[in-house]
Amino acid sequence: MGANELSALLWHERELLDLLIFKIEEEQLLLTAGKTRWLPHATSEVEQVVSRLRTSGLSRALGVSALAEEWGVAGNEPSLTELANAAPKDGPWGDILRAHLEAMTAQTAQIKELRDANASFLRAAARSTQETAATLQPATVTYDAHGSTGAAPSAGGRLFDTEL
Repeated sequence: MGANELSALLWHERELLDLLIFKIEEEQLLLTAGKTRWLPHATSEVEQVVSRLRTSGLSRALGVSALAEEWGVAGNEPSLTELANAAPKDGPWGDILRAHLEAMTAQTAQIKELRDANASFLRAAARSTQETAATLQPATVTYDAHGSTGAAPSAGGRLFDTEL
């Protein structure tokens, strides 16, 4: 695999990272709008993109290894930085590989920020749901010495109205 093929793989991976950013932002919009009904679909789409990124990452690792061998880079698993530093000085590949790395690093940072914000929204939603559920539970009452709760039964709670 040559530098052109590796660059094409890196472009593909960058496109997938952009798609992941879009899908995570889509999840965030659903969370902030309270449209939790659609969250499972959005989460499924995020998982599909992540799966495609794993496959792309494996292809990239193989491409980096093959090109590193071609350029004489030592080591079992050279990084993209090491490969860019070992690029032929008379060509553009060092700059191109560094540009890919910078873009992917920025995309990864953006994904982390969005992921953290979405996790915060989910925690707040869970807390709100728990607080709402707690207010829906009937108030607990204790028994007095005579065995009654002290709360008078409501008129709506009687089967028959005896006070006609």
